[in-house]
Amino acid sequence: MSLLSRMTAPTARHDVARLVATLLASPPHQSDRPHLSDNPHRRLRPAAPKRLPGTGGAVPERRAPLPTGPTGLGTSAARIAAKRKVVGDAVPDLYCPPALRVDPALADEVNVRLVAWAEEIGLYAGRLDRVRAADFGRLMMLAHPDTDDPDRLLAAGKCALAEWATDDYYCDDETMGSAPALLGAQLGIAYTAVDPTHPPLGYVPAVEQAMQDDPVRTALRTGFAHLGRYADASQLARLHHEVAVLFVGYCQEGSWRTQGRMPAVWEYLAHRQINSFLPCIAMTDMVGGYALPAAEYADPRVRRAVTMASTAATLVNDLYSMAKERQSGSVEFNLPTVIAEEERCSPREAVERSAAIHDELVRTFETEAAALALTGSPQLRRFLAGVWAWLGGNRAWHSGSPRYTSPTS
Repeated sequence: MSLLSRMTAPTARHDVARLVATLLASPPHQSDRPHLSDNPHRRLRPAAPKRLPGTGGAVPERRAPLPTGPTGLGTSAARIAAKRKVVGDAVPDLYCPPALRVDPALADEVNVRLVAWAEEIGLYAGRLDRVRAADFGRLMMLAHPDTDDPDRLLAAGKCALAEWATDDYYCDDETMGSAPALLGAQLGIAYTAVDPTHPPLGYVPAVEQAMQDDPVRTALRTGFAHLGRYADASQLARLHHEVAVLFVGYCQEGSWRTQGRMPAVWEYLAHRQINSFLPCIAMTDMVGGYALPAAEYADPRVRRAVTMASTAATLVNDLYSMAKERQSGSVEFNLPTVIAEEERCSPREAVERSAAIHDELVRTFETEAAALALTGSPQLRRFLAGVWAWLGGNRAWHSGSPRYTSPTS
C-alpha cells in the first residue's frame, strides 16, 4: 500500500517529554532567531515552560528520565513493553513529545496551496481528494513550529509530497504505474529532477521533455526549486544526498518484493534508517530560516542522533499504518510484521516490541542530543530542538489524520 494511503490512525495519548526547553535554555543570538513572516496577523506562539528558581533556564513540567541500565537497540524492549497497556489494534502509547504548535488556520492555508500546486502539475490526477485528506499542510504546521511563514511551509510540503509521490508512482501502487522491473530506471531519472543532469546540448531537449512528461519528476523539480529560495548551496547539497539515500531504500524494498521474501528485523531497521523521513527532517533549518553548518550536520555524533530520530519517526508510520495494511490483503513491510515473522510471536506482541524499539530510539536521541547541545553551535542547538519538535508534530499528525473507509481509498 502506498505511503499516502497509510496515513490513518485513532487518537493517541502522549507520554510527554519536552527536551526542547532544555536545548533552548540559552537564548539564540539575534541573527539566529526564527524567521517570521511580514504578515502582522500571524505570530508564532510557543508554549512557555516553567523555570525553576536559580536555574536561569527553562525546565519542562515533566521531563523524561534518562535511560538507566544497559543501552543499545533492543536492550530496553522488555522493560518498556512491560509498562505498556494496549488493547486490540490500538497503537500503544509512545515515548514522544507533544506538538509544540497547533494553528489550524495556518495548516489549512498551506494545505490549500499544496493541493492547488499538485493539481497544476498533474500530480495525483483524479485522486486529489487523497492529497487533501492526508493534510500535509497540517504536518508542515505541526512539524516546523519555528516559522509561521506559509510559503516556507509550502516549500517543505511540496518536497515531502514529491517524495511520497515517487514512492506511490514507482514503488508501491500498481494502479499508478509502479512495476518492480522499472523501479531502478525510474528512480535514476527522478533523481536528475532534484540534482539536474548536464548533458551535451544536443540532448537537452530530450531531458527537458522527460521532465515534463512525468508529474513525479515535475513535482520533484519544482518542489526543490521552491525550497531553493530559502536554502543555500550547502543545504541543498545535503538534501540531494538524503534524497539519493531515500531512493536506495526504495530500491531495497523493491528487491524484497521481487524476491518474495521478508527481511530480518536487523535488516529492516537498517532499511528504515534510509527509507525514512530523514529528507523531511533535513529541511528543518531551511524552513526555520537559518543554516546549520555542513561540518556539524556531517559530524558522526550528530548523524547518529538525527538518523535515530528519523528512524523512530518512520516507525510511527509503521505502527499507525499496520491495521490498514492488514486489510489490503497484500504483503506489506512494517516493523510489527517483520518482528512477528522472525520471532513467531502474536501480532499484539510484535506491536508492543515495535513500540519499545521506537521508544528506545527516541530516548537515545533525547540523551545524545542534550549532550550535543551543550558543546555545539547555537545553530546545532536549534536544529536538534527542531528535530525534537518534528518528532512531536509527526506523531500528532499521524494520530489525527482521517481514517480511510477502505484499503484502496
